[in-house]
Amino acid sequence: MQSRLHFLFLNVGHFLDHLFMLVFATVAALALTREWGLSYAELIAYATPGFVAFGAFALPAGWLADKWSREGMITVFFIGIGASSIVTALAGSPLEISFGLFVLGVFAAIYHPVGIALVLEGRKRTGMAVAVNGVWGNMGVAMAALITGYLIDHAGWRSAFVIPGVVSIVIGLAYGVLIWRRPVRQAVALASTSGAVPQPVFDKALFMRVMAIVMFTTALGGLVFQSTTFALPKIMDEKAAGIAGSATLIGWMAFLAFATGSVGQLVVGYFVDRFSPRRAFLLIGMLQVTFFALMPGLAGWPAVLCAMAFMFASFGQIPINDVLVGRVAQSEWRSRILAVRYMITITVMAAALPLIGWVHANWGFDVLFVILAITAATIFAAVACLPRRMSSDTATVPAE
Repeated sequence: MQSRLHFLFLNVGHFLDHLFMLVFATVAALALTREWGLSYAELIAYATPGFVAFGAFALPAGWLADKWSREGMITVFFIGIGASSIVTALAGSPLEISFGLFVLGVFAAIYHPVGIALVLEGRKRTGMAVAVNGVWGNMGVAMAALITGYLIDHAGWRSAFVIPGVVSIVIGLAYGVLIWRRPVRQAVALASTSGAVPQPVFDKALFMRVMAIVMFTTALGGLVFQSTTFALPKIMDEKAAGIAGSATLIGWMAFLAFATGSVGQLVVGYFVDRFSPRRAFLLIGMLQVTFFALMPGLAGWPAVLCAMAFMFASFGQIPINDVLVGRVAQSEWRSRILAVRYMITITVMAAALPLIGWVHANWGFDVLFVILAITAATIFAAVACLPRRMSSDTATVPAE
């Protein structure tokens, strides 16, 4: 029971992490362009510090979690991200909101290296656990557009930061009481229910090869993920304008695409527990290339359906790299290795924001999808270099 409760808290944390990081994307696209008189490209530049912090602070968060307490760091995450979101709502200028988003990014950086390490801890089969946790994160991405669009229409854009912030603080206090004060019991319960087994070791060269591919595809995947999540409300605003006439309806369109992406994670999570992660990765890469290449020129429902398809493929990639890390890293190293992976991902995500704004301002989103198709083709080529056998014959990082 305790392990299931902890897993639920971790899933809710993943949901909130992605929701908070994308509230501003919808606010900028649907409210602040009118209220502050700035273009979309000008506004999204102010989100960059938040994504820089989201990546840069992942490594110290992972190190501190390994050295101090993973449960303690998750408590800090819930309370800190909630409080910083409330403070962000007080912003009266682009510079002030940029500072608020930076602080929010500092606390958001905690979740991935720490929360995913707790999800992986003690489990024999990690694919579905990571996939389910990933679905919660994806639903946070989806609900960010839906909830924020609804609140913009009914309570103003500031409420989109305040209401989730209060909820997160309450959840953090509950986590601290129910989980953090009993971490030893939780670890024992999780290990006893998951049937953990020692992992065999393979040669160092093969380990380095796998990790190099993981980190390379992580970097390119960061560009794909950022472009398909942060920009999606604006993409729907432009390409589905004929069938959606309000912020709430645009939010629903984005939600539909994100929800489809969540199904992709479940399908891939099931697949990698039973078959080759390499085969799953190759299939996902091919789907990304196909649907990114099809998107330019589409409008209305064809654009919405294509967006659903490429979100399925984009989100389907996410659990594969986490599963590979879980298989090659011992628990005491896992937070730091995951921190490096997410630091790479989120650093690329931060750098992608100016690219998205620049491409949109000069050529529109159709050119962005051409760039994403080329990126996906590069990912496919890198994945083809993975070992053909990637089941239990994986390496462990030596303990300290």
